Amino acid sequence: MSEFRIKRDPAKLLGSAVARSTQTLGGRNMTVRPYSESDLEAVVVVFTSSVHVLGASEYSDAQRKAWAPQPPDLSYWRKRLRSLQTFVATDAAAVIGFLSYEPNGHIEFLYVAPQYARRGVASMLCARAETVLASSRVAELFTEASLVARPFFERVGFSVHRAREVSFGGASFTRYAMRKRLSAA
Repeated sequence: MSEFRIKRDPAKLLGSAVARSTQTLGGRNMTVRPYSESDLEAVVVVFTSSVHVLGASEYSDAQRKAWAPQPPDLSYWRKRLRSLQTFVATDAAAVIGFLSYEPNGHIEFLYVAPQYARRGVASMLCARAETVLASSRVAELFTEASLVARPFFERVGFSVHRAREVSFGGASFTRYAMRKRLSAA
């Protein structure tokens, strides 16, 4: 795994969350709660490690560096997350995943720490966002999934509407426009 530095120790940052609602997954108590700005560095750690570790099977080193530069730009992340609704998943108060969405049903970010991949964290985050958006009478969720995320979104009911190549940071990526109809609220 590539390393990067943030001003404070990420291990300490990961333990600073306050719980809201808890669910047991695999014998562990996982909590999903609203993001707060104090979670910023932990969320960026999750994003960066997820891209560089989980994305290694599908993306080149150059693509991963373009997608998740090291060191990360915290001012970009602070501004970006302010414009979105975000939930964080925690385990023992450590941020282990996050999902960010817009009120119209667009899922912008869904990332899980590599050591928690395929343990139900993404499903728990997606279910929470789906419940909130359905209660707001949103009829459809949509996202632009990566090669790594596409199978997850298909498992939770999304379908691919089109694939397209996008360019970011000087690298090209395949993204899948995916949609999921929600039941009437």
